[in-house]
Amino acid sequence: MDKLQKRYGLPTAVCMVVGTVIGSGVFFKAQNVLVATGGNMPLGILAWIITGGLMIACASQFASMAVKYQKVSGVVDYAEVTCGSRYAYFLAWFLLNIYYPAMTSVLAWVSARYFGALFGWNPASTEVMVLAGFFLVASYCLNALSPKLAGKFQISATVIKLIPICSLAVVGTIVGMMNGTLTYNFTNTVNEISGGTSAGLFAAIVATVFAYDGWIVATSINAELKDPKKNLPIALTLGSLVVVAAYVFYYIGVAGGANSEVLMLEGATVSFTNIFGGIGGMLLNVCVVISCLGTLNGLMVAVTRSMYAIASRGEGPNPKMFSQIDRSTNMVTNSSIWGLMVCAAWLLYFYGANLTDGGWFGIFNFDSSELPIVTIYALYIPIFIKWMMKEQDQSFTKRYLIPCAAIVSCLFMVFAAVYAHGITPYLNAKANGTFACPVLFYLIVFAVIMAIGIVLRKPKRK
Repeated sequence: MDKLQKRYGLPTAVCMVVGTVIGSGVFFKAQNVLVATGGNMPLGILAWIITGGLMIACASQFASMAVKYQKVSGVVDYAEVTCGSRYAYFLAWFLLNIYYPAMTSVLAWVSARYFGALFGWNPASTEVMVLAGFFLVASYCLNALSPKLAGKFQISATVIKLIPICSLAVVGTIVGMMNGTLTYNFTNTVNEISGGTSAGLFAAIVATVFAYDGWIVATSINAELKDPKKNLPIALTLGSLVVVAAYVFYYIGVAGGANSEVLMLEGATVSFTNIFGGIGGMLLNVCVVISCLGTLNGLMVAVTRSMYAIASRGEGPNPKMFSQIDRSTNMVTNSSIWGLMVCAAWLLYFYGANLTDGGWFGIFNFDSSELPIVTIYALYIPIFIKWMMKEQDQSFTKRYLIPCAAIVSCLFMVFAAVYAHGITPYLNAKANGTFACPVLFYLIVFAVIMAIGIVLRKPKRK
């Protein structure tokens, strides 16, 4: 079987982590955190740090695995070595048909939504949806026809998306200190938090969970990364630290541009306009579009390679066809086409379930941009447990301490997703008065797709 070229270096891997985590979320989650904490800035900063620590705990565990295991597709390799080929197949099938394409399709829409905002387009308009489809296909073409160019775009988009974040973090802090706004926001609370400080902190942490998701995408280029045993652990660790620092300092900079009362009502972008003016606000929107496109590109890198990760192990539908590598581009073209088709299906679902009046799918309307988190973090836990059972040559820290911290982090991420979306049935007036239970009905869809995977699986020949 042909091998993928080692074409990506450490900068691309770091930008995969940073670029797929930092998307549009950081620009509007600051408002959610402020509302959750009643305008208590120190409590909000603590929430960003705690959730960042949870992400770093999981990334550190995968960094330990990256040093020891190397094959085709990062996290799928780790699942195979620790839990066996069957579990690895199910994880790969989930990543291929639910997690990566659901995230990718939503990012295509988000990119189109922010671009359309420059022209006053409605987020659910035909123009935005057509543009979302174009962004999806364009990202596919970039990755399928020129993987090296896709890597360079990932680096460029990551640098560009950090410009508004760093600008507001530095200038906003300085301006806020000079005019007293920062001091005012750090010493005054707008509203009393219902349920007390602990309730506000938890609500803020839940608000930040989804802004930190996506870092695992970096492991998908394991087979194409130069010196992966050295570079992937560095990328996971360094990239995670950059993300946490960017979020915390951006949040502080936001507090320097306007009083908490204003930020809670109008959103964090008002700080950017107050500090840099109307033109600056427009440039922020442009940077957000590029930021989203960078995240879209990172996710597309993963989704185009996902069927190859299955086929290269001799499993799934037609392994021979989907493991083929184009000799001129050194790209897994057939695998990429599957990924694009699944992304298109999830984009159609997202539109029908979340952007139309009442939704197209009745009780099965759910937010496909966030609910896959319920399963992705749950699927990590058996991998971490098996690591502790098998890796007897590791130090106490690497064998027990880091994986235990990662397991706790995963459990919290799952709980936060369930808490945010609800597992108890409730009357959904939007869905024509039907009862809705987003997490439960998402899990039913998850079970059906995984059952299809069981039918299509072709175990390896011994």
